[in-house]
Amino acid sequence: MLVRDFIDDSLYNPQYGFYSKNNTSALSEYEEMEQEEDQIQYLRRVVKSRGRVHHHHIHQLRYTLTELFKPWYGHAIAKYMVSEYKLSLYPHKDLIIYEMGGGNGRLMPHILDYIKRYEPSVYKRTQYNMIELSERVVSPSFMGNMPQHDCVQVLNENIFDWNTLVSEQCFFLGMEVINHFAHDVIRYDLDQLKPHQGYVCVDEKRNYHEVFEPIGTDSTISRYLALRKKIGSKPHHTQHMLWHKIQRFFKPSSSNLTQPEYIPTKLFQFMEILNTYFPRHRLVLTDFNSLSNTVPGVNAPLVQTAYKGLMVPCPTYLLPPGWYDIVFPVNFDMLRDMYLLTCRGSTAGNEKNAKIVQYNDFLDRYGDVEKSRTKKGTPLSLMHQSNVKVFLT
Repeated sequence: MLVRDFIDDSLYNPQYGFYSKNNTSALSEYEEMEQEEDQIQYLRRVVKSRGRVHHHHIHQLRYTLTELFKPWYGHAIAKYMVSEYKLSLYPHKDLIIYEMGGGNGRLMPHILDYIKRYEPSVYKRTQYNMIELSERVVSPSFMGNMPQHDCVQVLNENIFDWNTLVSEQCFFLGMEVINHFAHDVIRYDLDQLKPHQGYVCVDEKRNYHEVFEPIGTDSTISRYLALRKKIGSKPHHTQHMLWHKIQRFFKPSSSNLTQPEYIPTKLFQFMEILNTYFPRHRLVLTDFNSLSNTVPGVNAPLVQTAYKGLMVPCPTYLLPPGWYDIVFPVNFDMLRDMYLLTCRGSTAGNEKNAKIVQYNDFLDRYGDVEKSRTKKGTPLSLMHQSNVKVFLT
């Protein structure tokens, strides 16, 4: 199967996918702590005990920013949406929110709690829709939050199967979601510089291997490469062609293909869905623009598996499905250009209403960082993540 289908199956297969399993136990010790000071000290102990994990990459411990910095992270998102909503829609239109990949509903209560407390008139006009492909979203722990907010609707549907037109203006949220979107792998042959698309095959011993063939059989890969060409982005192999030729000269038996390049084809499909079914959306995405311990290749992912509460890096994604997580860094410049051409029909880089903001700057403006202190008065300095960005439209 194509690489993106293999990754998708590994992560989301309802029987054995990594995200179809119950992953809440890893958070139990953290969530039982009542005082924020205890939470911060706990995280510091975990980092110290596994010294190779730097605090700037604490997401490798499998905690999301939502869970680490509750409720301030959700409050910042809510404050941004309310301020933008009031500029053009309030009080004549509802505040309609769609959240993709809401997991166990950990972000939603913080957003709605903020609106209900500080913007009660806006809260009366708020609709919150959670799009979640996993059955875990309707777990008892999630349902316990539901009576507090009657404006919530759970849509247990895969966003890539979405076929309902939403004509109203709305905010569409994706918090640490798109870095889990599957990618395809392409490599270029050194003779004719033609791209080849990757497949994953399994042998009789159940070992996984990559094979490549010229592109053309998959329309998504072809459309993405055509869009990238329209953007004017040069394929990565052209920047290192001399190195490839030198390597082949000294090692004639080496591969006739360039190093693997991971291309965001599922993210491209998501943009097409936004354009088709959510034509009046405002997008809010946060994710990591760089990762450590990635596998070899261009725009390559971090592959990791859970071991004694720690996410341990793996050298390849060619592993038995369901036993590992796979996380891709997000190229936000490419994301912006792809978004503008797909969803706005404008020339890449010419629209000011698609912004890339440093996560730290977003928090400084909307996050009330000064209020987000532990019970002993210590600032939550861990909230600042230098390798996280926010995409706003």
